Amino acid sequence: MHRIWAMMERDLRRFRRSPTLVIVSMVMPLVQLIILGYAFGGTIQNLQVGVINHDQGIQSIKLQELFTAMQANAKTFNAISYADEAKAMHDLREGRIQAVVNIPPEYTRKVLAGASPTFALIVDNTDQFAYAALQDAFIQMLAPLNATPVAHGLTPQITVSIVEVYPYVPYIQYLLAGSIVLAIFVSAMIGGGIIYIDDKARGLHEGYLVTPITKFELILGFNLAGAMKAIISGTVLVTLGSIIAGIPDPLNIIRLAKLMLLVIITALALISMMFLLMVRVSDPLVPRAIFGVLNTILFFPSGAVYPTAAFPKWMQYLAIVNPFTYAVHGFKSLLLKNTSLAAISFDLLYLLIFTALVMAAATLLFKRTL
Repeated sequence: MHRIWAMMERDLRRFRRSPTLVIVSMVMPLVQLIILGYAFGGTIQNLQVGVINHDQGIQSIKLQELFTAMQANAKTFNAISYADEAKAMHDLREGRIQAVVNIPPEYTRKVLAGASPTFALIVDNTDQFAYAALQDAFIQMLAPLNATPVAHGLTPQITVSIVEVYPYVPYIQYLLAGSIVLAIFVSAMIGGGIIYIDDKARGLHEGYLVTPITKFELILGFNLAGAMKAIISGTVLVTLGSIIAGIPDPLNIIRLAKLMLLVIITALALISMMFLLMVRVSDPLVPRAIFGVLNTILFFPSGAVYPTAAFPKWMQYLAIVNPFTYAVHGFKSLLLKNTSLAAISFDLLYLLIFTALVMAAATLLFKRTL
């Protein structure tokens, strides 16, 4: 028993001397619980809805006042007035707004005549959660309006005609964007985390640095090598995943070129992030311990499985700084809507700036072990 106790004591002392492992094993499961608990099933709010009013009569103005009341109370959507219908539809297809309300020219006359007027709700149906939230909001909003008599005691019986912009999007297609980013991230964890720490433990970095290679060149070389592995994983998911999920015209050359650009930039961003996280780590157990938790913290708050509009405020702030968010949004836009690069220009810009900043930080933090 003395010998067994000596072995146990040595292992427990080693565990105690690694604060990172202690935190990961005790605190991080609570973090996972909080992230997963708030990542699903929240109330979707603050969707952007364009409003085109071709009528400008008293009843159409009342309808717009209802939109304002919805914006102030339930906050399901924010109404944005458009004078140009083509501009509204362009913004809808580019993902800047989630729906367009089109009030027809004869709306007020039909309401006053009790002629069952209809207005159109044109919806971006690539996100079924946001689509359902908007549909329910408009149905609930019209119920009290239809119960209020207008001229001559008539009730208007206003209806909303829902128009879907895209063909039906099954959930497997919705998940594809997150799966691509996750595949790139797993490659980044291996290439930018485990291999990096293992090489450091073997002294390979010191061997490089006795040559004219600088710290920046060393980190850039490791980053590019890891990024190449991540790009291969991303390419496989983009092509085969699109075919399996049933994406329309999956091998379209122009869309594949845009997707490959996003794969490359995403790979560089995530591999650089892994190097920054691991640059001062020397214990080979640490990366293996934190990767599962890191996956939860980055993947679920990104909007990959549920819209970020349903998250609590603190989690939305986490999504704003999360590189996964911009990668997932970019892949969803290209895969589900086949948008232009201009529509995801902010996503690309954020990922490029993120890559530059974390690369610079990793270079500054890099420290020789001899």
